[in-house]
Amino acid sequence: MRPSTVILAAFGLTGSAIAHGDHSSRSQKPIVGDNASWMVKHMAEEHHVENFDAASFFALHDFDADGTWEGLEILRTYGLMDDSNKDVPQSRKDEILRDILGLIDYDRNGVITKDEFVRFIDVEGKALPDMGTGPGHHGDAEYEYEIHHWEKYHDDNTKLEDLTHPEDIEHFKKHEEMELEEERLAQMDKIAIIEENIPAKFRRSG
Repeated sequence: MRPSTVILAAFGLTGSAIAHGDHSSRSQKPIVGDNASWMVKHMAEEHHVENFDAASFFALHDFDADGTWEGLEILRTYGLMDDSNKDVPQSRKDEILRDILGLIDYDRNGVITKDEFVRFIDVEGKALPDMGTGPGHHGDAEYEYEIHHWEKYHDDNTKLEDLTHPEDIEHFKKHEEMELEEERLAQMDKIAIIEENIPAKFRRSG
């Protein structure tokens, strides 16, 4: 049973939350050599993809699908929006951004287009460099847990009582917090509806 069904069902979360975290169709991580480029390692580690081209890599990391990589998308691709890199100083993030734009932003307009990226990869035969920020975690929490922990230590036969690793416990805790927050918001909605039905002269002012 996948974590998206074991864990989310255990906390009774909504169907939309289950759908958001359901990556059951994803294949296992390809094995890549130590000398592989950062891009190849990133695609294997983060997306479990072995075969890709420049255009598909670009599209996969064009997070707002507007045809360009803005600064935040470049930082996210390198995992700099992830908690694992929360201690990276802003000065280092700015430096990485300048370096990547300096390599690929040929018209110097502050963004990278698909054509520029394809030129950099396919025409010039280059690759995104390893900036020392890890494999580039940029999925949501559910995705990151499944791809970096569940698939390494668990399988489809894992039972709820088997989820005792620190990562499992932390994941359960996050879902508990999500459920409590949903309940709190639901209660607030009920209170708001009731107050709206109270005649104005009986409502508390201020």
